[in-house]
Amino acid sequence: MRFRSLIAGLGLLALLPACAHVPTQSAEPSSIRAMTFNIRLDTGADGANAWPYRKDLVSQTISYLAPDVLGMQEVLLGQKRDLEADLPGYAFAGVARDDGASKGEFSPLAWKRARWKALESGTFWLSPTPSVPSKGWDAALPRIATWALLQDRGTGELVRVLNTHFDHVGEEARQESAAQIAAWAERHRGAGEAVIVMGDFNAAPSSAPMRILADRRRSGLADTRTIAQAPPFGPTGTFTGFDIARNAAEPIDHILVSDRFAVLRHATITQHWGGRLPSDHYPVVVDLKLRVR
Repeated sequence: MRFRSLIAGLGLLALLPACAHVPTQSAEPSSIRAMTFNIRLDTGADGANAWPYRKDLVSQTISYLAPDVLGMQEVLLGQKRDLEADLPGYAFAGVARDDGASKGEFSPLAWKRARWKALESGTFWLSPTPSVPSKGWDAALPRIATWALLQDRGTGELVRVLNTHFDHVGEEARQESAAQIAAWAERHRGAGEAVIVMGDFNAAPSSAPMRILADRRRSGLADTRTIAQAPPFGPTGTFTGFDIARNAAEPIDHILVSDRFAVLRHATITQHWGGRLPSDHYPVVVDLKLRVR
């Protein structure tokens, strides 16, 4: 009996250190995959590359890469409905830019329902009147930013995410839009939040708008491509015009993060089906680690 009691006692002691050193879920840094993807609007002018012939490729790409948070650009209402049907594991947020409802392009955010609970979400216009549908400065079109405050259902950690699409014509509009989002990001970063900003900025890293956004002193953000722990994967350029052989000298699709994140990997994804591309932009994917405060 004494021998069996000793063995039982030793077994209990052996288990105790293991139990004592198992971290709670909330103490573990959170890994987050973020993805930005300009899916190209639905227009018959694209011929063989029109939306009906590639919508499944877009859905399959997103499903396979399985981002935790996703920002898309050039999404018309019908495309949004297609993606919602194809990706039931994701919740979507955002309104269309022309009327604040359903007219024109969305720049929607999506996130995994099982992982995140949305506490807040909204859209503002990149203009001097951000609360109403409007065109800003020398922009050719109305431009928007859609954001959400997400809470991790497992850890309780909060992440504020923004997705946008800058104007393709107006240089002043791009710079003013960058300043507007930089101020937004710094305000939330300064409040202690973890911030992710992503989108199609129609601007290279060397441009004035991206220098504004990637200025830690001004926005609190850094370009994930430049601070990733591993070398960036994939081609430099992100716009292809549906040409798999094209490689622009600089990307125009970017993901930026606040200092609450470590950036593990940055990739430009060139998946194609026998030369057929899902969009005229490559998606950009980053793997992040949220630093516990």
